[in-house]
Amino acid sequence: MLDPVFAGARKFLSQYLPQTRLIASRSLTEFSQQHVYLKLECELPTGSFKVRGALYALGMEMQRRKVREVVASSTGNHGAAVAYAAKLLGIKARVFLPEKNNPVKRANIARLGAEIVENGSVDLAAAFEEASEYARETGAYFLNDATDPDLPAGPGTIACEILEQAPEVDAIYVPMGDTALIRGVASAAKQLSSKVKIIGVQSERAPSYFLSWTEGRAIETETCDTIADGLATRTPVSENVAAIRELVDEVMLVSEGEMLGAIGRLLMAEHVVAEPAGAAASAAFLKSPQDDGRTVALLVTGANLSAETLKRVVNIL
Repeated sequence: MLDPVFAGARKFLSQYLPQTRLIASRSLTEFSQQHVYLKLECELPTGSFKVRGALYALGMEMQRRKVREVVASSTGNHGAAVAYAAKLLGIKARVFLPEKNNPVKRANIARLGAEIVENGSVDLAAAFEEASEYARETGAYFLNDATDPDLPAGPGTIACEILEQAPEVDAIYVPMGDTALIRGVASAAKQLSSKVKIIGVQSERAPSYFLSWTEGRAIETETCDTIADGLATRTPVSENVAAIRELVDEVMLVSEGEMLGAIGRLLMAEHVVAEPAGAAASAAFLKSPQDDGRTVALLVTGANLSAETLKRVVNIL
C-alpha cells in the first residue's frame, strides 16, 4: 500500500507541475531486446526533476511556519529548483554555489531571481558550510536536499507516475547524487510493486555513495571531479547510506565517456537533450547485461547541458 505522504505530494505538486512523459525508446529497445521507456524529467520547469522536491519541501515548511527566505547550496539544478519554488510561492531565495559551476544552471538561478553567492566555495561541501552558517545567523530556512525529511516525497512521485503509466516495469535506473531522488523513487516503487528493482547510478569519478552502499558505512572521497555535476557528492550522510542499503538493489558506476556517449545517443536517436547526470541512467543501461523480455524505465533527470559538454559530445559522434 502506498504511503499517504506520496499521495499528498502528488496532490500538492499537481497544482503547479505537469505529469512528465514516459516514452518508449525505439533505439534502446532494438539495441537490448528489452522494452525500454524514458521518463522525461528534463521537461519540467528549470529542466530538471529537482523542482519536485524543492517545491514540495518548501510548501510543507510554509504550512508549518512563516518562511521569509529559503537558502540552498547546490551545483546548479537544486538551486534553480529552490529559486523556482520560492518565486512561485512568493518568498526570497539565496543560493550558494561552488565557484566552478555549470553556467547554464547558474543562468537559470539568476533568471529566477535568487541571490547567488559564490565566495570561495571550491566545491559543494564548502558551499554547504556557507549556506548552513547563513541560515543559522539569519533564521532562513535551509532547504538541504540531502537531509530534508519532506523532500524525497517530491521525486517519489516519479515512481508513482511510471508505474501508473506502465505497471509492467521490472526495473528503474536512477542517477544517484545526494540520494534524495533514489530514496524517494525506491520507497514509492517498492510500495507499489513487489517485483520492481531499483538500480542506482553514480559517476566513476564521484563514487562516494557507491562505496558506501557496498561497504555499509559512509565513505567520503577526496574529490568528486566529474562532468556530471548533479552526481558530484563526496560526503555521504550516514542515514542516507542506511536507507539506500535497504531500498536499492544494485548500484553501477559509469565513466565520463559512457555518459558522453549516452548524451549523444539520446540526442541523435531519441531527440532528447540530457546533461551528463541526466544521461547517467541510460549510460548504465547501455553497459548492463542483456536480459531479453525485461521492461525497464530510465530516468532522464536533467537537460541543462553546457556548451562545453555539448562540444565534447559532438567530437565523439
